[in-house]
Amino acid sequence: MEYRSYGKTDLKLGMLGVGLAEMGFALTLDDVDRATQVLEIALDHGINLIDTAACYGISEELVGRCVARRRDEYILSTKCGHVPDGYSGEEWTSETITDSVDRSLRLMGTDHLDILHLHSCSVEILTRGEVIEALKRAKENGKTRYIAYSGDNEAAEWAVKSGHFDGLQTSFSLVDQKARKSLLPAAARAGMGVIVKRPIANGVWQADESPSDYADGYFKRAVAMLAEGPLAVGWNETPEPVETALAYALSLPAVTSAIVGTTNPAHMLANIQYLTAIAEFPSEIIEELNRRFDRLGAQWPQLT
Repeated sequence: MEYRSYGKTDLKLGMLGVGLAEMGFALTLDDVDRATQVLEIALDHGINLIDTAACYGISEELVGRCVARRRDEYILSTKCGHVPDGYSGEEWTSETITDSVDRSLRLMGTDHLDILHLHSCSVEILTRGEVIEALKRAKENGKTRYIAYSGDNEAAEWAVKSGHFDGLQTSFSLVDQKARKSLLPAAARAGMGVIVKRPIANGVWQADESPSDYADGYFKRAVAMLAEGPLAVGWNETPEPVETALAYALSLPAVTSAIVGTTNPAHMLANIQYLTAIAEFPSEIIEELNRRFDRLGAQWPQLT
């Protein structure tokens, strides 16, 4: 596992992290053994980033039940701002942020977070400042080591320019490259750590059909890009689709880590094994993916 510096902080993240959205929505508390197996495979193979959110179903409770005893082995990231199940407050208020952080700490069995993300709010909410001040108080009170913004497009650009955040989580993949143009370079110049979400674009690359309604936008882009023929003329071996997607997402120096979620222990192990091939992944394929997106998708926004 290669580890990369998370911006100007003292954190070093494995280039592959675990995202818990799928686990939080697809599993139940009867599936603790399965969730534990997935997370322990990740930790045992050097993954040290666990990324979740207050609104990802039971994901935070699974962290607490499955790997709280191994807390010193991983960097813990969560998100706040939305109203999670069982909470009666309003979203995007200082009170909701504070209550959400306390709830996250309790559910995950820890006294501190490593990264606390503001979860995909609008520019209007960001400019009001209330939620940013709540995050800063959480940091001052020792509830989180660093604060970050999770989101895309104009709101992500505002967050990077604001100077308020230590890091950014944003969408970036071979079919969703808008961030390559200005957002990720700007984050790097600002000394921000970058966690890439949806790096394999829901598995649409070389898929015969869209995996889900949610993935339809990604799938249409993949079909258009693949229609232009082989990615690298003369390259005798076609890389696996997930390998190609991970290699692309991690190809930019600005990217600290890419998070991938699964409920399947075998898929987690396969994702880890793909990392061994990334160091020798042909640069011609990365360059051709960039060219195709620039030709076809110059106006494509980040998909949220």
